[in-house]
Amino acid sequence: MKKLIALFITALTITSCIQIDENVVRNDSTGTNIDPTNFQGRISNETATLDATKEYNLTGPFIVQNGARLVIPAGTVIKASGGTSSYIAVAQGGQIDVNGTSSKPVIMTSASNTPAPGDWGGLVICGKAPTNKGGSSGETATAEVSDLTYGGSTANDSSGSIRYLRVEYTGATFNGSKEFNGVSLFAVGSGTTFEYVQSYNGGDDGIEFFGGTVNGRYLVSTGSGDDSIDFADGWSGTGEYWYINKGTKAGIEGSNNGDNGNATPKTTATLRNISIVGPGTEGAMYIKEGGGNWTVENVYVADFDLGIKLKDTDTPAIQSINDGNITFNPIQFDNITTKDQYTGSASYITEGNNTGAGNGKNAPTWATGWTKGL
Repeated sequence: MKKLIALFITALTITSCIQIDENVVRNDSTGTNIDPTNFQGRISNETATLDATKEYNLTGPFIVQNGARLVIPAGTVIKASGGTSSYIAVAQGGQIDVNGTSSKPVIMTSASNTPAPGDWGGLVICGKAPTNKGGSSGETATAEVSDLTYGGSTANDSSGSIRYLRVEYTGATFNGSKEFNGVSLFAVGSGTTFEYVQSYNGGDDGIEFFGGTVNGRYLVSTGSGDDSIDFADGWSGTGEYWYINKGTKAGIEGSNNGDNGNATPKTTATLRNISIVGPGTEGAMYIKEGGGNWTVENVYVADFDLGIKLKDTDTPAIQSINDGNITFNPIQFDNITTKDQYTGSASYITEGNNTGAGNGKNAPTWATGWTKGL
């Protein structure tokens, strides 16, 4: 009788999930069984491993909850349909392992026969690292997409490992102020591996760091509908070996906090070995909303009307420059009409001849095989 009651409670819990059709059965010796033709649902306190020999049709949200792990082997293809209702999200305490390789990347893309930016949501990861969005003492906030909680005080929090992943045609839009990015990293901690990731033809930002301490290495953003790579809300991490091209607005947009440019903990970004190739209407690099602290080395920017954008009304960002907390040393401007908009006296730019991401304006060798559109 006790077993029957337990089964009834389990079934009731599964069917009560709002707006999510469960297609996940409980864990067995081979891992969680997922229906590839109708990939959606949620997992908790178990590990689900996808099968690279099958193509997965993402038809709704798939949520990796606290205590669960989603493992995606090399060569796995996930095709999404359903606009804003279709996305993969990792909640605080959950983990995702994307185990792609340079010859067999994991691909998350549109299921449409004529794919276009905004066809589906994207990948959302929520961690327990600090962010200034909720406050300066480890407070939490709610992600603008997925409605999951993020933030805290665990700087070395781990949300898993992501290597050799390509996300395509993401950025489904709810409204003008709420839309998905290719990959959204909400307060993700430094215990997370995030490298060899490309956003291709996304409708909004390609990759965005919302606070957190995760480092991003070997990142590519191509054809973004908004900014190519964005960081904000107290992100404290290192970004190195980034290749950006064909974006719509800023190549890199970096800010401290949109509500309070002086919010703490302040964004503290170390950026090195980066190539940013236009076009783009808001500059190769945009120092925005307080800016924070930037240490930028070996950056190559080409084919923009404006190299570094800075609004003269952004007093906290200008103060960061005046205090020596934002520096570019060295940076190379190639075919740039106006180098920067700063009118003060601080020497925050040192020019040089740079390799950027490895090959100047051209695609770097490390991007060979697993990317597209370069």
